Amino acid sequence: MKIRVESYDGYRAHERPVRFHIGVKTREVVEVLDRWYGEDHDYFKIRADDGAMYVLRYGRYDDRWELTHFSAASAGQNSMTIAQPGRPRGLMH
Repeated sequence: MKIRVESYDGYRAHERPVRFHIGVKTREVVEVLDRWYGEDHDYFKIRADDGAMYVLRYGRYDDRWELTHFSAASAGQNSMTIAQPGRPRGLMH
């Protein structure tokens, strides 16, 4: 799922996301829980101001952000993984 992300640019571009927009909703990043780097993508596991956990993926070559995983704030609610063409489902970590 394509999203619009505002990021902090420190010693490198798109060092970490600070807020993101899904449709008309805006979410603030409260905490970066984890980050890891693939061959052509950077991944950020974050907690947003709605209490939910998201995994955002940044494509370095196409300069594009995507939402790849979502887990609702409540433990009783379902989580959802957004399938990406040519990529395995679930968290890549």
